[in-house]
Amino acid sequence: MKIFVTGGGGFLGKELVSSLISHGHDVDFPSSKICNLLELNALNQFSDCKYDQIFHLAAWTQAGDFCLYHPGEQWVNNQLINTNVINWWHLKQCDAKLIFMGTSCAYDAGIELREENYMSGEPIDSLYTYALTKRMLYQGARAMESQFKMQWLCAVPSTLYGPSYHLDGRQMHFIFDLIRKILRGKHLGEAVTLWGDGYQRRELVHVRSFVESLLILANSVNNKLINIGAGMDYSIREFVQIICELIDYDLNLVRYDTSKYVGARSKILSIAEVERYIKNYQSRLIPLRDGLRETIDWFISEKVYLTTSEKSSTS
Repeated sequence: MKIFVTGGGGFLGKELVSSLISHGHDVDFPSSKICNLLELNALNQFSDCKYDQIFHLAAWTQAGDFCLYHPGEQWVNNQLINTNVINWWHLKQCDAKLIFMGTSCAYDAGIELREENYMSGEPIDSLYTYALTKRMLYQGARAMESQFKMQWLCAVPSTLYGPSYHLDGRQMHFIFDLIRKILRGKHLGEAVTLWGDGYQRRELVHVRSFVESLLILANSVNNKLINIGAGMDYSIREFVQIICELIDYDLNLVRYDTSKYVGARSKILSIAEVERYIKNYQSRLIPLRDGLRETIDWFISEKVYLTTSEKSSTS
């Protein structure tokens, strides 16, 4: 197939592009320097080629408390990006299927995180603007389907992890920040201070497992929003214990700063729907300890833990 990918240079994008190419697909994944999605006509340079699928991964955001300080920019930039992609899809690539990313933060944390609840209730305040841009993207695809009979798929991931995370100075998602801080603590022989009380709960899906599931769904499911989660969550303290065991760091040296930003207290996606479409879904996922071991080994090889940044995330 001929496939176009936005955000192909990101953490998820690199894994997706690599997988698509390994499956024999012809993939275009221009960087933002070549194709700035904030610009109205940026995608027109690719209009002469007819794509079978468009994977839209690009978003203007970062982890942690970034959303607290950039709500206006998040609204304008993400609305521009998403509108420009949908408009190009509609006008120039109407026969292609659009596969795009939702976000778990779009859910109201007070209700079950099931697909039918994606547009219900209120996201948490700190992530509200970004969450609403993702809801708007979802509604945009539904509107194209309703009027023009176009095909799409929206995948809502839990937090993704694995090796080859971005190293461009942006805030890290919580699991990468935990690994970095604990490795650094061991390297320097120091105690580690983490944000929050450690009882907030999160789930993780390895990026390779997510891409495998996404490609199965992309080729078999139309016009649905589907969660791709792990079906199991852990507290931050439980993640910390596993990481400490894997790198042989004294768990008693970990401290918690309850004055810092913690994000949602709990996020675990219902996976009943994805299990309907992917046989033996959970058994196909990379086990947590194996995935964390691989990620830690990558951090060590890249010496990521030597950074002095104190930016943190529990989102």
